[in-house]
Amino acid sequence: MPISIALGPFYKPIPFEFHYHYLCTTLNYLNHNGKIFTTDKQVIPTDNGAFRYGYGIFETMLVTDGHINLYDYHWERLFNGLQQLYFDIPALFTPTWLEQQILKTVEKNNALLLCRVRLQLYANGGGLFTNQKNNPGILIECFGLDEHITAFNENGLVIGIAENLNKCPDSLSNLKSCNALVYAIAAKQAKAQKWNDALICNTHGNIIESAIANIFWVKNGELFTPPLSEGCIAGVMRRLIIEKTGRVIERQLTLEVLHKADEVFLTNAIKGLKWVATIHDTQYTNKFTSKIHGQIFNNH
Repeated sequence: MPISIALGPFYKPIPFEFHYHYLCTTLNYLNHNGKIFTTDKQVIPTDNGAFRYGYGIFETMLVTDGHINLYDYHWERLFNGLQQLYFDIPALFTPTWLEQQILKTVEKNNALLLCRVRLQLYANGGGLFTNQKNNPGILIECFGLDEHITAFNENGLVIGIAENLNKCPDSLSNLKSCNALVYAIAAKQAKAQKWNDALICNTHGNIIESAIANIFWVKNGELFTPPLSEGCIAGVMRRLIIEKTGRVIERQLTLEVLHKADEVFLTNAIKGLKWVATIHDTQYTNKFTSKIHGQIFNNH
């Protein structure tokens, strides 16, 4: 049965051929607490909580044609995370104000057509128990992208499984927090092995995500992804696919299930949906995956 997906204002596609290793260069201006600075200025205090303890949260957003893609999903996840991390949210600090600050920064960088935005909120200075400043500090950075970023990758990804890394599925595991060492080391392993990405397991030994993306797999025409209770990031593209297809089954992903899958693909807010060709010695096809990609990114 064909899948019908209507995204409306959620996503503006970029109709170009994809190259996995895309440009990601820091642009000339950043925004710190609503003020624009050049990127060579030191604007972050050295005693901030993100630097000391990984105490912070961030969103990575794709901006195309002056529009923040999936912005409703981003704001909902961000504000839920801020509440969970015990931040005080000032009255001024609204999705509308944040959107204005992001687009002001993007425009200053002359990047309204296409860029990646990293919106980071961090705890202010002080110790874990002595800090009384619960309003978050805000940093907005822009990065240039290759124009082919969301097109379907004709050459599938080659990925592996990170070793000696196990993420705990606790109450914080679904957040895009600044405490991201497990992802950084997984990415280092992927680079050392010449993989495009590395898969991460939880403390139960189940595969939950990659260093930069959520994971889906296909078996006998059915679409699966690990549930959030397994400890994966609550990805906005993951949510979009679940909601718009209406046919995703949430299930634990063991190594045995992974190797018996027909297809595997990864998703995130910047690259969209990318199919996996090889995981170690297992080969995968992309017929089902390419259909989903076309219906999400091309049929508008």
